[in-house]
Amino acid sequence: MEKREKIMLGRILLTVVLLVGLEFTPLDGLTLGALYAVPYLLIGYDILRKAGLGVRHGEFFDESFLMAIATLGAMGMGEYREAAGVMLFYQIGEMFQRYAVGKSRGSISALMDLRPDYANIERDGEIEKVDPDEVEVGTVILVQPGEKIPIDGVIVDGTSTLDMHALTGESLPRETAVGDDVLSGSINLTGVLRIRTTKEADESTAAKILDLVENSSMKKSRSENFITRFARVYTPAVCAAAVGLALGVPLVRLFLLSLDPMWPVWIERALILLVISCPCALVISVPLTFFAGIGSASASGVLVKGSNYLEALANVDTMVFDKTGTLTRGVFEVTAVHPEIIGEEDLLHLTAHVERYSSHPIANSLRAAYPKEKDGCDVVDIEEIAGHGITARINGRVVAVGNGKMMETIGAVWHECDRFGTIIHVAIDGQYVGHVVIADVEKPHAKEALKALKAAGVKRLIMLTGDSTATAAEVGKSLGLDQVYSELLPADKVNKVEEILAENVGTKHRVAFVGDGINDAPVLSRADVGIAMGALGSDAAIEAADVVLMEDDPQQISQAMYIARKTIRIVKQNIVMAVGVKAACLLLGAFGMADMWFAIFADVGVMVLAVLNAMRAMVVPRRNAADA
Repeated sequence: MEKREKIMLGRILLTVVLLVGLEFTPLDGLTLGALYAVPYLLIGYDILRKAGLGVRHGEFFDESFLMAIATLGAMGMGEYREAAGVMLFYQIGEMFQRYAVGKSRGSISALMDLRPDYANIERDGEIEKVDPDEVEVGTVILVQPGEKIPIDGVIVDGTSTLDMHALTGESLPRETAVGDDVLSGSINLTGVLRIRTTKEADESTAAKILDLVENSSMKKSRSENFITRFARVYTPAVCAAAVGLALGVPLVRLFLLSLDPMWPVWIERALILLVISCPCALVISVPLTFFAGIGSASASGVLVKGSNYLEALANVDTMVFDKTGTLTRGVFEVTAVHPEIIGEEDLLHLTAHVERYSSHPIANSLRAAYPKEKDGCDVVDIEEIAGHGITARINGRVVAVGNGKMMETIGAVWHECDRFGTIIHVAIDGQYVGHVVIADVEKPHAKEALKALKAAGVKRLIMLTGDSTATAAEVGKSLGLDQVYSELLPADKVNKVEEILAENVGTKHRVAFVGDGINDAPVLSRADVGIAMGALGSDAAIEAADVVLMEDDPQQISQAMYIARKTIRIVKQNIVMAVGVKAACLLLGAFGMADMWFAIFADVGVMVLAVLNAMRAMVVPRRNAADA
């Protein structure tokens, strides 16, 4: 508990003691009023001060002004107990609200510790701590066990396990070794690491996350904007109604109806109306709910750049995906080896040696499938034939690796393969000896992620890709996508999303696009909700997106939708509850069927209930959006 909260709790407890004691005093009249003024001012001086400052600056139509006028009026009419009670319960409600805001800031404030205060650099055999902003790209920094990685980079020496919970939401530490990319904000748990930086400090992952979270509250949802506009009109209207009750009704009774004006009765009803009408429940609970939802998403490794995007995500019924790096891993792997004449390992062995000196992604996957590169083989006379493949002499034998055109060029009798992917044919001294199948493989949880989205009510799952029609069709069929569009340029993807958006014009349904590459940035910007794969995605994609998944796992999309839908459901509950109870209580107060204690419940009670309901958005279990 912070110092401010402790002081407020002390004020509340002391006020309660004083009010209980005054219940047993035999005094009355002005003396009793003077005694009640002590707890009244003790608990409400800051509200009175805020109301006075508002009047001074011409901004007095707020809850502080309403509370001040109502309670001062009650004191003037001799309702001392009620006046002090209204202030007491209002401050209790405010304390609940501050606690809820502090609680919801918990997951976000944890992110504020992502950015370390220093980076270690070795100079002349000694470790020197420097400001991360002073470290240039390409510098080797030292990260010891227990320290945070200050800047994104690549490990050049050492092995360790990293705690990435604050970044991605994953609870298990991640094993790392030389050559692995590491993100700033990760905590080094075990070994000493030497890392060559790949970005400047203000462009690193931790800095970008902090910037996204700090700016998220600036982008308000339609619900929040409605509440802001509503309060601007509602509060002056209520004040006018209170004046009408306090002055208008008695004057009508006196001059038009020749009746007793009953000034005390109508003034009291006007004061009750002011207390009841205080819009705190709406003004506080709606932004608080969105803030809690964004905080919960952050703790789950999903960064939402504003409550407007959280609201839009809850209404998504069409999800459009890029393929490479989003639904598939974006790296080629050997998925099948079909030897003829020679053995499977021999076929991989020869293919990997021929591709040894190529930097093509296919060559990298072949070498990864056969890591025994230093096995003593003599590889010479390497020749790359554009559009065909590569030939090399291995231990005196000519090995040709390539496509069907290569086999035809050397006169080898070859045949097609019915497996999906890129087929690499191999021949030795002109004789066909088999082929290797290489393909871009699906992400481990891609199929489950799409099923979860379908179960959640997403009507259409669409894939846009620049790959060939055959490749796209195979991926679409395997993953169960509804529609697949292939051989698209970046501009074609934008046009296709434009067509899909046009189908939803005039409805509340929204279109989301999920991507990770630089070429996805225009589409991410154009969609109602742009979702970027953050950990491995390009900087351009992350900047253009509205939602960033820090774990590069498509299953996080359904988690984000669950959070969004739960948040919106709570917002609607609070709006209906607050407006409904207020309307009923205002009518009762206007007709004299509600006293000041009833008004306290209508104001503070509803606010506390709304705040407690908003706090439910802070805790989000690991569930699918289908449960939302």
